[in-house]
Order: sequence, then structure tokens, then C-alpha cells
Amino acid sequence: MALPSSAVKLHRILAHFSQELSLAFAYGSGVFQQAGSSAGESGNNMLDFIFVVDDSVTWHMTNLLKNRNHYSFLKYFGPKPITNIQNSGAGIYYNTLVPCNGRVIKYGVISTDALIEDLLRWKTLYVAGRLQKPVKILTQNENGKLQAALANNLKSAVTAAFLMLPESFSEEDLYMQIAGLSYSGDFRMIIGEDKSKVMNIVKPNILHFQKLYSNILQDCPQVVYKHQLGMLEIDKSPEGQFTQLMALPRTLQQQITSLMDPPGKNRDVEEILLQVAHDPDCGLVVHQVSVR
Repeated sequence: MALPSSAVKLHRILAHFSQELSLAFAYGSGVFQQAGSSAGESGNNMLDFIFVVDDSVTWHMTNLLKNRNHYSFLKYFGPKPITNIQNSGAGIYYNTLVPCNGRVIKYGVISTDALIEDLLRWKTLYVAGRLQKPVKILTQNENGKLQAALANNLKSAVTAAFLMLPESFSEEDLYMQIAGLSYSGDFRMIIGEDKSKVMNIVKPNILHFQKLYSNILQDCPQVVYKHQLGMLEIDKSPEGQFTQLMALPRTLQQQITSLMDPPGKNRDVEEILLQVAHDPDCGLVVHQVSVR
């Protein structure tokens, strides 16, 4: 569940930064309670933010004037080198362990274009994965392209989860699959962070997951959504699975193609996905590439 009176505190922290933001959100255990911790404990956790900006160089230039002490030694190099570092890897730059309004915060800065690419293609799934779980949106402008990409990211998460789940499953199973999928973009889970963290995120926040996904499930022609029972049934026919595979983000399709296509054959993506759709182990194939 969302922690009490957090919205006012979060907006007070946001006021310390340039408001030239296309999207800003808070996430993690400082905002949403996790199983195994009390509201009081969660209320003392570091607060995590991501700021999405149209012009990274200008935003860092302004932030260096307002909050120079947030930066490491990189502040001496100026906004352009900081932006160059931001644009490498997952496309995000973090300032961490920052004291602000009586709390310790961490904030990442990513360009609007980089985020849209991650949401649509799952190039790294680092920020797109965060946005597949409940977050607290603090501000969002009317960028139609970004709004469409945010919605598309949620649909892609549902599609990938459907492929990895059996014919009948619970809503909790679905949200566990989605939350686990989002960690495939997080290196900490690969090197052994407690896998039960996924369950700890989902169980106390089922209502928040429903708010994110219920409209998508109700509008999806391939699923029977028994909302009152919290159960779903999905079309697992080869035709149904092929439709789902064709709707996956391009990066995931390319990874499936690389996995299934022997060197030298050079078949097209559609032909390979059709083969996978008829494979009894289709879900295992998708799982294998999604956790790389």
C-alpha cells in the first residue's frame, strides 16, 4: 500500500529541482510498503526518484546552479560530460545519498527520448521495468508520444507475462510474473538479491497493480478476466501465442530470433516466431530471453 501522507512530502522534495520535467515519479520501498516491513520502517527508507527531461544538458546546468553539492567530482566537469555519462549504459544518471528536506534521496535523470525508446523497445528495461510496477507520478506534461509509450510498456508487460504463464492463473500470478520480468533489467537480481523481494512487492500492493493493469486486461480479446474471482484464462493456441509474440517489443523478438535461428539460416523474424508459437516450450523460450 502507499505510505501515509507521502504525497505532500514528495512534492516538497520535488520543489527543490528545476520543473522542466516531462515526467517525474517516486518509486520503491520509501513510497510503497513491502511485505516484511512496517509502515514506520518503510517511512525511513531512502526515497527514490526518476526525473525525465527533454534537454539533459540544460537540466543539469540548472541543477548544478541549484544543487551543486548533489553531484560527485563530476560537478567540476560541467553539464555536457555529465550528460555524456548519462547517455551511456541504461541512459540514466543518478545522484545518490542526497540529504533533502530531512530525508535521504536518490534521483536518476533520463532524457525523454531515451525513456520512450526503452518503453517501446525494452532496449535495457531499466526504467521501463520500474514503470511496470506501481510508482507515484508527481508531475507529467502532455507529451502524447510519451503517454502512448507508457501505455504500450504496460501492454507489453502483460503480453510477455501471458506467454510465460499457463492457460489459467490468478491475478497475483500475473503481477508476480510482471514484477519479476521488470527485474531482468536490474543487475542486482542477476547477482543474487533475495528473489522473495518480488513477492514482497506484489502482495501488499495488489490494488495498485490492479489500477495499472485492470483496463488492459478487460480490453484484451485474448483473455477471459474473471475480476470477482481474481482469475484469468488466456488463449494458449499457436495462433494466440503467435499474436502475442508479434506484439512483443522489438528487442525481445530479436533475442528470441538469435536464440532460435542457427547461424547461416537467416530466416525472417515472423517465420521464427511462428515456429516458437507452435513449440510446447514457447513460454520457456520467452522466459529464457527475458531474464538475460
